[in-house]
Amino acid sequence: MKVVILAGGFGSRITEESHLKPKPMIEIGDKPILWHIMKYYSSYGFHDFIICLGYKQYIVKEFFSNYFLHTSDITFDMTKNTMEVHNNYSEPWRVTLVDTGLNTMTGGRIKRIKDYIDEESFMMTYGDGLSDVNLYKLLEFHKEHGRIATLTTVNIGQAKGILTVEEDGLIKSFREKSENDGAIINGGFMVLNKEVFNYIKDDTTVFEQEPLRNLVRDRELMAFYHKGFWQCMDTQREKNKLEELWNSGKAAWRIWD
Repeated sequence: MKVVILAGGFGSRITEESHLKPKPMIEIGDKPILWHIMKYYSSYGFHDFIICLGYKQYIVKEFFSNYFLHTSDITFDMTKNTMEVHNNYSEPWRVTLVDTGLNTMTGGRIKRIKDYIDEESFMMTYGDGLSDVNLYKLLEFHKEHGRIATLTTVNIGQAKGILTVEEDGLIKSFREKSENDGAIINGGFMVLNKEVFNYIKDDTTVFEQEPLRNLVRDRELMAFYHKGFWQCMDTQREKNKLEELWNSGKAAWRIWD
C-alpha cells in the first residue's frame, strides 16, 4: 500500500527555518521530520512513498538523490575520482517525488498524484506530524467499516483549569482539566479509498474544507481515535519539544532499531 505525504507547503508559521527549506526537511535530531515519518511507516511494513512537493522541492529531491551522502560515512579518493560508502544501510523504500505545484492547496496536491495510485486505497498524512498511532489497527478499522475515508483523531488537551463564568463576571465554578476537555482534531494518518479523488475539484481545493465536509455529508468519513502520542510541528517551540524528546530517548514514534 502506498503512503502519500504532503510536503509542499510554505511552513509560514515556523519561518525561523522554513525560509531556508521546506518544513518537512526541518531536522529533528540530525534527520528531517519527513525521514522520521517515513521510518515510522516503514516500521509497519509500508515502504512505498509518494511525496507531494512544492515549496523548495529541489531540497527534498537532493536529499533522496544523495541519500548516502547524508546518512553514511564516505571516503573520497581524489586521485582516483572514486567514492567509497561505509556502514551503508539501504532503506527498503521506493520514493516517488511529485511536483504538485508551488501554490497548490492540500486537496489539489492529493488530486495531482491520482495517476500514481494503482490500488483501491492508500495512506495519507502530513509532513509535519509525528505519532505512535497503531497503523495496523488503523488499516483494519478502515477495511471493516467500508467507507471512503478514515482519519486519525487526537485530543490536543486543555492546558488550564476550567472556569464556569456567569454573565456578570462572577465565577460560578472551577475545576482542574480532564482528558475530555480538549478539542478533538484531525491528526492526519489517514486511509483513503480512490473515490476520494471525486471529492476534490482542482488545485484551489483545501482538502480539510469542502472535501471533508462533503464526505461527512455523505456519511463516508470515519474517525479512528488515537489516545497515545501525537505532536505536530507548526512552531519553533513545537520543533524544540520534538527535538528534546528525540535527544532524551523518549521519542514515542521511534519504534525501529
